Amino acid sequence: MVGLGCLAALWAVGLFLEAYGVLDLAVDHAAVRDWLAGADLYSHGTGRPPVAALLMAPAALLPLTVTAWLLALAGLAALVLALVALAGPVARRYGRSRLVAVPAAAALALVSEPVRAVLGLGHLDLLLLCLITADVVALRRSAWARRRAAWWPGAPASRTPGARPEQLRRVWSTGSWAGVGIGIATALALGPALFIVYLGVTRQWRAAITATGTAVTLMLGGLLIAPGATGAWFSTVLFQVDRAGPIGDPANQSLAGLLARLYDSSSTPVLVWLSFAVLLLAVGLIRARAAHTDGDEIAAFTLVGLAGAAAAPVSTSHKLVWVLPAVLILLDAAARSRSGARRPGRPRRFAGLGYASAAVVTYLVFVLPPQWAEGWNAYAFAVLALMNALPWRPGAAPATPPVRRPVAPARVPAIPGPRGS
Repeated sequence: MVGLGCLAALWAVGLFLEAYGVLDLAVDHAAVRDWLAGADLYSHGTGRPPVAALLMAPAALLPLTVTAWLLALAGLAALVLALVALAGPVARRYGRSRLVAVPAAAALALVSEPVRAVLGLGHLDLLLLCLITADVVALRRSAWARRRAAWWPGAPASRTPGARPEQLRRVWSTGSWAGVGIGIATALALGPALFIVYLGVTRQWRAAITATGTAVTLMLGGLLIAPGATGAWFSTVLFQVDRAGPIGDPANQSLAGLLARLYDSSSTPVLVWLSFAVLLLAVGLIRARAAHTDGDEIAAFTLVGLAGAAAAPVSTSHKLVWVLPAVLILLDAAARSRSGARRPGRPRRFAGLGYASAAVVTYLVFVLPPQWAEGWNAYAFAVLALMNALPWRPGAAPATPPVRRPVAPARVPAIPGPRGS
């Protein structure tokens, strides 16, 4: 079964590469190859940051087909790893095997338009999703470590302090590396910087500082290795939001693209877009903070990702990968409602039906061919609806330990009551 699944995944990747033609990767591949030969990096129309271009430099020496397959396989592996962290705990909570749940989730995700576009066009968004999800895992491990320290102070006697394997194990188990994934993702594509803002809003200062330091270090490294390309990107390319095409193109499913099409223009009304974009970001961060406070870090990160995709000037389908954990959260919320309805006095017949219906409809929208969905702005409306209505699951994935409150002593009544009262 595992072999058949891998063969089916490879067959699907081949179909996506042929259908989408790796058009965006072809531009980046040619730009980096000519850049290594002495040309200007941004003369071909690529918008990759210098750090991403340096990462692609070894692959630019290979044929385009080989590079496309390597990037697609890396994206597929990143998707599976992200789903291990996202779908695995949900399966375990309901007594299901992760060996079944994760491949099933990967198969369903593989046929969705965001994943098809990432693999077929040659983008890094699945790698970014995996990096950011790794920080969710780190934050949860950090919460577990703080919870353990609150209840069982001191290290176990079996540990040998100072040994390098023990130090690495401690770094992994305590989640002290939280923020590294977001920092790397921010250096590769500036959009994930919104997650650093979220870490600051939720006062997860250590992770925020780690993410900022990682991103700045990588960008400074890019400046030292390629000062000309770095200067050009920060001074010019970063502000050319229509570099890949007009804002009003139907492929742009962000708020800016939606407004441009409503105004029947190739560009968006800047003041209107900025006003609504700031409002969207505020709503997304406020809801993400509430989810974090209630102990669902996965929903919080998903809300931040959806808000970033909605408010960005350009969000084509490959940038909408945060819809995948949103569908998973809706299904989990439906199952939780169903389980809660088993308690006495609660109706069961339609419990969780709304969440389940929303999950199915959202998934079907993102399985549709893009030429059908984009013409109706279906992706844009779906992202906006999810960002404003996505539920979170209290206590499902906490990043902060519960507060240990002292138990108040039982009050003894001055006049004993009757026995059995």
